[in-house]
This record gives sequence, structure tokens and C-alpha cells, in this order.
Amino acid sequence: MISALKNLVFLAIGALLLWLTFRHQDFSVVWEKVKTADPLFIILCCLCSIAALISRSMRWLQLTEPLGYKPRLSSAYHALMFGYLANMAIPRLGEISRCGAMSKSDEVPFEKLVGTVIVERLLDVVMLATCIGLTALLEFDRLGGFLYTEILEPAIQKVGNATNLILILLVLAIAGIGGIIWLFRMPSPPNIVLKIRKLMSGIGDGLKSIGKVKNKPLFVFHTVFIWLMYFMMSYLCFFALPETRNLGAPAALFIMVLGGIGMTAPVQGGIGTYHLLVSRGLLLYGLSETDGLVYATMSHTVSTLLLIILGAISMLSLFFWVKTRNSAIA
Repeated sequence: MISALKNLVFLAIGALLLWLTFRHQDFSVVWEKVKTADPLFIILCCLCSIAALISRSMRWLQLTEPLGYKPRLSSAYHALMFGYLANMAIPRLGEISRCGAMSKSDEVPFEKLVGTVIVERLLDVVMLATCIGLTALLEFDRLGGFLYTEILEPAIQKVGNATNLILILLVLAIAGIGGIIWLFRMPSPPNIVLKIRKLMSGIGDGLKSIGKVKNKPLFVFHTVFIWLMYFMMSYLCFFALPETRNLGAPAALFIMVLGGIGMTAPVQGGIGTYHLLVSRGLLLYGLSETDGLVYATMSHTVSTLLLIILGAISMLSLFFWVKTRNSAIA
């Protein structure tokens, strides 16, 4: 019940942000403009997204290999897409769901897969931070002011001042580290603690896998390629609309960063947060609020529909593969 209520709260927050973003807009006008988008660039954007997904699946296989397992590429891809589909329903469920799917389809220990997914998320954070740094060099005036007024300043206002924010983060970090140490040193632990220890041990093995990757240049290539495709998706979407067609590569990088931040929020599919940040970001390039929302709505809708369609196909593929394999074993 608590989990369901929490996800309903997140969904309500996303819906509220979406309403706040569109409250002064005529949605029918926005949607009519969205429907005029050039389909060629929409298709190219989808192809870039698929390329990134395949590359991410291949990189995941590189992380599982040092653990002594060699799942099929199709299993990694379908599990990944199933995870994205799960995220549409419940934020952050996708990471657990894709590990469960891979464990079922190719019999890789679940807890070890969780470690590899944590590695992937850490790499995403590093790449997002790198893109933020690059954007800061290219678009310093726009990015610095935007991040402060739209993200940092509201957070500081909620906790009183910057010092309180730092103290809260520090207390949470210390509490988390203390809790982990307590779990591992507890004498005569109950079964639930033993299970947590086993999970954390498997996660540790997964984290160590990054240092044991065989083809490190290929691993780095996939990591860079994934984010290059994300950039191309933002850039190609510019050409789909006449209002954004003249924006350059630095603007696409800036919008990709804002979209990435919006999608990390614990809201189903980044609904609301993505629209708010991207549309506000485009205001800095002289676009009207309506045109900014047109771009945000178009790019988010295309990405969401693609993930839902591919995720549904992958879910069915996994189901029939596991069912067929179990029947053959029986």
C-alpha cells in the first residue's frame, strides 16, 4: 500500500508539473503544431534511439562477461526494453525488472546483475556531468543562470539556505554508510539481513566487473556512442520543426542536458519535469513558451511511444522465450 501510494504521489507531482507548464497554453494549438513535425527527422531520431539501446545492451553484456556468464544479445536487449517499459509504470522499477528478466531468461544471478546496472547508472551520471561541463563551456551564460534559478535556488529555498542543504545531504550520506556497516557487523542476523548481505555482496561483484572488462576500448566506445546518440536525437528533433530548425549544436547539447535532468526525476517517464525544463530552456534561445512546449511535447511523445512499443514487443518476446525453454526442459 505504501509503495502504491508513493508512486501515486510521484505521478501526481508529474501531472501537477505538466498542468503548471501548460496552464496558460491552448493545448489544441500546441498539438496542431506537433502534428506538423517533419516525419523524416522523427524517423531519424527513432533510429538514433534504437542504436543507443542496442549499444547499451552490448555494453551490458561486457559487464556480465567478467562474472562468468554470457547471455545472448537478444536477452540483454529485451530485458533492457522491458525495464524501460516498467519505468513507465513505476519510477526506478525498470532497473530491478530488467535484472529479473535477464535472470529468468539466461539464469544469471539477480544480485550480480544489480551490480552491473549500478555501474551503468554511475557511468550515466559521469557522462551527464561531462555533458553539463561541456555545455557550461559552450553556453556558460545560459546554463549557469538556468540551473541556479530553476533547480538550485528552489531547492535552497525549501531547506532555508545552502548550508542546510549541504548538512541534509551529509547526514543522509553518513546515515547510509552507518546503516551498511551495521548490516555487515550485526551478530546473529535474521534471515532478512542475510538476504540483504547476499544482495550487497552480489552488487559488489557487479561493481568490480567494470575493472575486469576485456575490451576496454570497445566499452568506452559504447559509453560515448550512447550519449552521442542522445545528442543526435535532440539535434535531429530541431530540424523537425520550423521554429527550432535554426538552432545549432550547442543548443542541442544544452537541451539534451536539461532533458536528461528532467528524465532522472522520480516521475513516470519524466512526465512534467521534462516538459518544464526543456520548454523553459528553449525560452533562452528566443523561442516563445508555446514553441518551446511544442518541441518538448513532440520529442517526449516520440521517445515515450517508441519505448512503449519496443518494450511491449520485448516483454512478449521474453515471455515466449522463457515459456518455450521451460517446456523444452520439462
